[in-house]
Amino acid sequence: MPNNKIAVVEDEGIVAMDISKCLTSLGYEVVFVSDSGEKVIELMKESAPDLILMDVELKGQLNGLDTARIIKEKYDVRVVFLTAFEDETTLNRIGELSPDGYLVKPFEDEQLEGTLKRVLN
Repeated sequence: MPNNKIAVVEDEGIVAMDISKCLTSLGYEVVFVSDSGEKVIELMKESAPDLILMDVELKGQLNGLDTARIIKEKYDVRVVFLTAFEDETTLNRIGELSPDGYLVKPFEDEQLEGTLKRVLN
C-alpha cells in the first residue's frame, strides 16, 4: 500500500475533495489542499509532499504553470498537471515544464492511480 504524501492544488472545491477522497482510499496521505498558487508556495514551507497534483488554472495571480515553475526551482518535488483543456497550446505549455505527467479532466480514479504508480515508482 502506498504511503506517499501528495498535495492537491485545484481551484474547484468539489473536484479537490473528490481527488482527496480517492487518494486517501488508495492509501496516499494528502498533506494539503489548495486553490491558489500563492497559498501553495506558502504551504510548501511547512509541508514536503512527494508529488503535487497541480491544476493548470488556479485562483489568485499565479496559474498552475507559474506555480509549478517556482516550486520546481526551490523544491525537489514531482508535479502532475491536471487540465480540462487538451488543446495543443495548453499541452505545449505543460510540456515546456518537463512535467512528470498530466491528466485531462474529467479522469477516472483508475487513470489517477495508474499515473501515480508510474510517477512515484
